Amino acid sequence: MKKSLMLFSAVMAMAMIASCSSESEDDLTDDDPGNGAITYESRIRGVISSNCLGCHGSPTANGAPFSLTTFSDVSSRASSILTAISRQTGETRAMPPAGRLSQSTIDLFEQWIDAGTPEN
Repeated sequence: MKKSLMLFSAVMAMAMIASCSSESEDDLTDDDPGNGAITYESRIRGVISSNCLGCHGSPTANGAPFSLTTFSDVSSRASSILTAISRQTGETRAMPPAGRLSQSTIDLFEQWIDAGTPEN
C-alpha cells in the first residue's frame, strides 16, 4: 500500500510538472491584454506607479528633476523615459536606479509610444 501511494504521488508530480511546460515563449510573455490596446490607463500607469513614483512623485524625492504623476507628465517625456529605462544597470542616467526593468516591460513601453501614447 505504501509503495502504491508513493508511486501514485510520483506520477502525479510528474503530470503536474509536464502540464506546466510550454512549447512557445509567447505563452509566457503575453503583454497583450486581449483587445490589443496598450494605453496609459490600462498598462503604462501601473509600470510608472510601481517603478518611478518613489522618486518622480509629487513632490519629487531623491533629486528627481520632474514628476511623473499624470498622463501629461509621462506622455510628454515618453521618449526620454524609454531611453532611460533601456540603459543597462549602472550606466549613467539608467532608470530606475535600483535595477533595469524586464525587457518585456521595456518593450511594452516602446509599443505604447509606437501606438502614439494613447491615454485610454
